[in-house]
Amino acid sequence: MIDISRQHHSAVRAAAVVLLSLTLYACDSAGAGTGAYPADAGDLGLIQDAMKQVERNYVAPVTGGELAKDALKGMLTRLDPHSDYMDQEQYQQMAAVTRGQFGGIGVELTLEGKVPEVISPIDGTPAAEAGIEPGDRIVKIDALPTTGMDVEEVVKRLRGPAGSRVTLSIARNDRGAFDVTLTRNVIRVVSVKSDLKPNNIGYARITTFTENTASELAGAIERMKARTQGRLNGFVLDLRNDPGGLLDASIDVAGVFLDGGVVVTTRGRNTADDHVYRAQATGDVLRGTPVVVLINSASASAAEIVAGALQDHRRATVMGTRSFGKGSVQTIIPLEGRGALRLTTALYYTPSGRSIQGQGISPDIVVNVPKNQQVANAVISFESDLYGALKNGGSINSPAGASAASAGRTSTAEAEHPIKPMIIGTGNDPQVAAALDFLQKAVRRESGAQHG
Repeated sequence: MIDISRQHHSAVRAAAVVLLSLTLYACDSAGAGTGAYPADAGDLGLIQDAMKQVERNYVAPVTGGELAKDALKGMLTRLDPHSDYMDQEQYQQMAAVTRGQFGGIGVELTLEGKVPEVISPIDGTPAAEAGIEPGDRIVKIDALPTTGMDVEEVVKRLRGPAGSRVTLSIARNDRGAFDVTLTRNVIRVVSVKSDLKPNNIGYARITTFTENTASELAGAIERMKARTQGRLNGFVLDLRNDPGGLLDASIDVAGVFLDGGVVVTTRGRNTADDHVYRAQATGDVLRGTPVVVLINSASASAAEIVAGALQDHRRATVMGTRSFGKGSVQTIIPLEGRGALRLTTALYYTPSGRSIQGQGISPDIVVNVPKNQQVANAVISFESDLYGALKNGGSINSPAGASAASAGRTSTAEAEHPIKPMIIGTGNDPQVAAALDFLQKAVRRESGAQHG
């Protein structure tokens, strides 16, 4: 997996990843919206004239196709941090990512100072096995400096057929630059990692939301129930460091814990983008067993939908720190074999009508992580830090409308760096420990009430 965020300006610290992470996807094979708004002929003529001048007079040869792709990218990335144009290859890569299987070295990246920086290696992949760490900066790929490389160039050089090799030059804060050679492989991501904790408390971490996530989660719960003869006393759903994924997957995951009710509502400029998504009436596979949801500043998009839905329905207690605050939906609009648009078409709202755009989900119980357990050189960033981020338009009952480029920076005085991935879910994880303690006390209270 290679997911990389696109910077709009070099001064902007990117926190979203292009192909999947921090993006909530809906699909539209016919095109978004119901109205037709033809472009002004003069505007199209201006673009054509400019392209002709560049093709004829630029110091180096450049094709019209290259200019058209760049024009589309420039047009869309000016709108907000999540809209973009994907050529056919990128579109196919995105489709593979959402299916949970793709080729590469198994690392999520962001662009920091125009140099690719590791967000996290994916467990069990060549990057993880080679000891790549969050915060590592990739300064060279096969001896070629990465400074100034665009997203497509980095992806192209890191991807490759299984069995081929790539050498990365890594800069790490606690040591000098060093080289590491990795053998590429087919990356198959299991998006749910589960464990049975003491006192029959179930635990599942969702790393990303793919087509298979809800079924993986339901299967993990059933296996834990079988090990406890159906007597799970509590459940921890860990959504920390989860950047998001498919809209449908978030609805299905929330439905694993809910017996009906609204999961999320979307509202857009066009009524075709207005939807109310509900859980199935008999969906709660835990039958009311107490649930804790863990979130942090790296929980975004689909993860925030699930946390907000379970919080609003009082089905779970949300613990941790404030989430990222991405409250928009991107529709994938294919362009007849020429790639696709990823266009922001709607904002989403929790069951109570809250918009989390630029604000995030606030936990019911704040649980911080000690500094020595945080990724020291990671970027602290929220949706509202991103260039062109949409404003929070208020609740669904009193919307103020969405506009770009004015969200303003959210104070990060209370924020912290994300927890180190290798600590998540282990015995040294203070947020999991707090969740287990909370659930154990809830079990004791319930037991005391039954015997009192």
